Amino acid sequence: MRIDFVSDVSCPWCVIGLKSLEKALDGMRDELQVDIHFQPFELNPDMAPEGQDIFEHITEKYGSTPAQQDQSREMIRQRGAALGFTFDMGKRGRIYNTFDAHRLLHWAESQGQGHQQALKEKLFEAYFTKREDPSSHDVLLRAALDAGLDAEQARQVLASDTYADEVRQREYFWQRAGIRSVPAIVINERHLISGGQPPEVFEQALRKIAREDATA
Repeated sequence: MRIDFVSDVSCPWCVIGLKSLEKALDGMRDELQVDIHFQPFELNPDMAPEGQDIFEHITEKYGSTPAQQDQSREMIRQRGAALGFTFDMGKRGRIYNTFDAHRLLHWAESQGQGHQQALKEKLFEAYFTKREDPSSHDVLLRAALDAGLDAEQARQVLASDTYADEVRQREYFWQRAGIRSVPAIVINERHLISGGQPPEVFEQALRKIAREDATA
């Protein structure tokens, strides 16, 4: 089974979606062989290099009140904790451009099975748990090293425009496919599961898709 996980590294619901998906797959490992590909989606492609205060950004983008933002943060924190992930989302954090992170993830996909997913998880941890800047090359290099990737090759990717065109092409492909929000989990290139669903929802959907595709 092929899974394309369309997401951004600064999207909290993408963390929840991935952790839920992993939990669902863990309970099905004797039934399914799964190949996960992480696809790029930028929530804020025009973000300035210095980033923006998260409270100001969410207020401008969604019009939400401070109370609504507090409620959302607490909901995300609780969902993450239930899945074993720590969100440390302060009220005055910042949101950043993630394009270079997506370039590095594109490269990691070519470095052997499991490396791209390991890097994705390290990038989530860097931003949401450690409150680090995912546009910083130092942060990206540490994440690559922690994910078991070659630091010198990662440094060369980041020091150049390598994979910039490929990432933009993939972003455009998924936008043309109708993806407007993330996470978007595409199964076998034709079934869509949207949002940070609970593990049981993923498991039910994956079992159904596996049965349908087996008889198609």
